Amino acid sequence: MRRELTPGVCAALACAGLTACTVGPRYVQPAVPAVAAFKEASSAAYRGAAPGTWQPARPADAQLKGQWWRMFDEPELDALEDQLNIDNQNIAQAFENFMAARAQVRAQVASYFPTVTLDPAYTRTHAPSGLGAAAASAATGAGTGTTTAAGTGTGGLASSSTIVSLPIDVSWEPDLWGRIRNTVREYRYAAQVSAADLQNERLTEQADLAEYYFELRGQDALQDLYDRTVVADQQSLTLTRVLLQTGIDTVQDVAQAQVTLADAQASAAGLAAERAVYEHAIATLIGKPASGFSLPTRSLTTSVPPIPLGIPSQLLQRRPDVAAAERTMAEANATIGVATAAYYPSLQLTGEAGFESTSFGSLFTAPARFWSLGAAASETLFDAGLRRATVAQYTAAYRADVAAYRQTVLTAFQQVEDYVATLRVLSQQIARQDAAVRAAQQYLDIALARYQTGIDPYLDVMSAQTALLADQQAEISERIQELTAAVELIQALGGGWNVTQLPDDAPRQAGARQADATQPDASQPDATQPDPASR
Repeated sequence: MRRELTPGVCAALACAGLTACTVGPRYVQPAVPAVAAFKEASSAAYRGAAPGTWQPARPADAQLKGQWWRMFDEPELDALEDQLNIDNQNIAQAFENFMAARAQVRAQVASYFPTVTLDPAYTRTHAPSGLGAAAASAATGAGTGTTTAAGTGTGGLASSSTIVSLPIDVSWEPDLWGRIRNTVREYRYAAQVSAADLQNERLTEQADLAEYYFELRGQDALQDLYDRTVVADQQSLTLTRVLLQTGIDTVQDVAQAQVTLADAQASAAGLAAERAVYEHAIATLIGKPASGFSLPTRSLTTSVPPIPLGIPSQLLQRRPDVAAAERTMAEANATIGVATAAYYPSLQLTGEAGFESTSFGSLFTAPARFWSLGAAASETLFDAGLRRATVAQYTAAYRADVAAYRQTVLTAFQQVEDYVATLRVLSQQIARQDAAVRAAQQYLDIALARYQTGIDPYLDVMSAQTALLADQQAEISERIQELTAAVELIQALGGGWNVTQLPDDAPRQAGARQADATQPDASQPDATQPDPASR
């Protein structure tokens, strides 16, 4: 039902809309388990560690900075990371998704404001002869316009009419119960989720690049090891052949030397395939075709730097995946408010003003002016439980997001503890492996000297060579694992990111307190049982 209202009444309704309340539960950030320090980084865990083994940076509250990969002092890696931040297509895709989310926020903000349309029209009607002006008017269906007849009377003269109108229509739905406000919050939080996802994607790609780089350099170190082993085995084969000619060695010794050399050559050839795979992966990460990209061979010389862990309570502010999970909860909470607003009536204000005349010359004169104001309200009286079911659905989705957030937090703590323990153990293992390599080298030197003097058979030399190669290979593999674990630890710590870097156009709610978000604020309707229709 439409009823004309005075401008004063419409102004009062507009003010009421601006000061309306917001229904739905108030968002509060859920509480999560808190710990004072990382267990695996405690001083007791490093008691008795060998000198030079890895330890976290001190003090404990130190934090990572922006370009974390520069900690490794690898200029080549620095250049690759710079290219990745510009040309990586996964990062580009996540960025455009974030841009789309920001645009959706602006689209929802537009709902706060009235919609204004301009509908100019010009109508010229010519009626058949014999109908007269009245018939012409009836034929055109002209409402408020004035008919101008070219000929009148019953003489059968033709008639015509002209109507020129310039109306402006305004419609506005006041946000009486916060439906629009909650919708805008929902999309703002969604934009923050997209921003956190973008940063998480960037951090993942950066960490993958660093890991692939160290794996590739590890393959170079293994290639250098096997190349040196092949040279040594060739020298041993030459020596056994000489000793065979002098009668000291046997044909069996020569055959054993040939087998050792062939095994080393086969292993050395197989390393090229693994290196190529890492090189191709790096090319894809930095946005280059694998066919046209290559990295020069260089042995692994990088050491793991001390990494600042900070304190566990800071981890929730430094991990983009945790931030995304928390903002997802806020988004789900806002949807409950949107669904709750459906219990309340809606109001639509409309207005129309403009000019209408029979000629352009008199269009903008006072008699040609017209206006109208109106309001319409609607309330759903019966929907067979649709609103209740919708609110229940969004409430359950919110609680699922709470569980996902808490699981993400627990996983974050686990990953940090895992990688700190991995680094600590690997560092100590590498120190012991270094001692094993030195002992194996000494054993080989002794076995080779005894073989050259004819005391021991070549079998002892071959055993010593195999033991040394195994120890050297294990040492390189452990160093690769140590470097990749360091990268994974940095990734688990958030890579120097902070939740304050979320976009300003999607602000976090101020004053969010640490409380159980499943308990709605007492000042707001209960999201779990909103039933204002039963009043």
